[in-house]
Amino acid sequence: MSDLRKIIIDDLEVEVPPAMTLLQACEVAGVEIPRFCYHERLSIAGNCRMCLVEVVGGPPKPTASCAVQVKDLRPGPEGAPPVIKTRSPMVKKAREGVMEFLLINHPLDCPICDQGGECDLQDQAMAYGVDFSRYREPKRAAIDPDLGPLVKTEMTRCISCTRCVRFITEVAGVPEMGQTGRGEDSEITSYLGAMLTSELQGNVIDLCPVGALTSKPYAFTARPWELTKTESIDVIDALGSSVRVDAKGREVMRILPRNHDGVNEEWLSDRSRFAWDGLRRQRLDRPYVRKDGKLVPATWAEAFAAVKAGFAGKKVAALAGDLASTEAILALKMLTQTLGGTMECRLDGAALPEGNRSGYAGTARIEDLDEAAAIHLVGVNPRHDAPVLNARIRKAWLRGARVTRIGGDDDLSFPVESLGTGPGDIGKLNDQTSDGPVVVVLGASALTGTGGAAVLGAAMVAMIPMVLAGVMGAIVGIGGTLIDQIENAATLTDAAGFLIVALAAIFLMSQVPTMVNGLAGTVVATASG
Repeated sequence: MSDLRKIIIDDLEVEVPPAMTLLQACEVAGVEIPRFCYHERLSIAGNCRMCLVEVVGGPPKPTASCAVQVKDLRPGPEGAPPVIKTRSPMVKKAREGVMEFLLINHPLDCPICDQGGECDLQDQAMAYGVDFSRYREPKRAAIDPDLGPLVKTEMTRCISCTRCVRFITEVAGVPEMGQTGRGEDSEITSYLGAMLTSELQGNVIDLCPVGALTSKPYAFTARPWELTKTESIDVIDALGSSVRVDAKGREVMRILPRNHDGVNEEWLSDRSRFAWDGLRRQRLDRPYVRKDGKLVPATWAEAFAAVKAGFAGKKVAALAGDLASTEAILALKMLTQTLGGTMECRLDGAALPEGNRSGYAGTARIEDLDEAAAIHLVGVNPRHDAPVLNARIRKAWLRGARVTRIGGDDDLSFPVESLGTGPGDIGKLNDQTSDGPVVVVLGASALTGTGGAAVLGAAMVAMIPMVLAGVMGAIVGIGGTLIDQIENAATLTDAAGFLIVALAAIFLMSQVPTMVNGLAGTVVATASG
């Protein structure tokens, strides 16, 4: 293709886009480049200099591969492709020197450091460093700032990669960390000694390549090789983030995010990350029966006998929480239906129509926010309800998307244009124009009560002109329940239409054959009633 450039990396010729950095081009060629400060979802800092490579015919010194694009390389003689070497003696000696500098002030804390076993500095020191040090001066000491109850600091281990600073500033949108001083006096700290307030602050633990920032709740509890790792889906908020649950024996020790570009990228909210302590300290492990005002362990036979004695001849309601397992909820549902009970799946008070669900529960993707030209928030505070979704909306705003809101005036970490404060202002969405895709984010609070269906209908009416104009429209609703997801599990499919994000998990509904008819039908009719 004409928009690709040829480049030779360690005698291997590859074609890559001109805007790629040398580091990314090396990854395309299957060549591993060490790095500390570089991260594909953050801005380029070029601090650590660990990613040095040799550009043949270029400057007579190593080049930082993370900061130089392919289009900046000069072609070789007679227009030959540029040549990059990653294993030459120059590169080897440069990496050894950089690693020696990074380690001169680093303490010998590996045996007591929580990062041990999954530390980038450990791995790269073994792979690219030397087995000696020429440093004979006293090591630098640093003050450990108190960042709050979640993030533990050991700043003598810090190598000033600034990943944490860039994440808090660029992704979370809360500039509460920064780097002060120069040279040996430089340090990462919070301004004026303040604690972190971001709902995403736990992600700096994952980003830190050394043991400078670790998890306080997880401190000194386990080593990585002792943990059993299980992939799962987070059900704490509406997003349904991909997570990894690490357990030691029968106890969950920590929850980490997994990469999923279509949902949570690689971030996780603090509420989801640190909810694991309740899984072992606030759960029932056996049947209990209350005797003399106290709960005492009992057998299943004793528990069922107590239930029979207490509820004989009475009406019984069955309730299931969002954290209950799918199997337990299904068993409860079957029991209730067998006894002739009726199913009510809404715990949030939402009054939505039952006959035209496909009109509002469609299949626009969360990643469509990345391409949206306009995002309308209706009765929702994404920073509180789904912080990772809020970070994605912020990324769209940084790209130039217009964000409007009907509802409160909470700080979302980025400017928002207010269109009103109540349901009566939803009609103003009809007056909004856009040159590209539009996404409407509809909050559960806007759908509660008897007027919930009318609010939904008004929002869908506002979307009709966008659909007729050929503009991709989507409603992202934050509401619903996990039981609601289970009942509709058979209809999961990838299709075009609307998206609804349930309170406990994300699910996609089947395609609407006549979208406009669906919008103008039963659901929209409720806007007038």
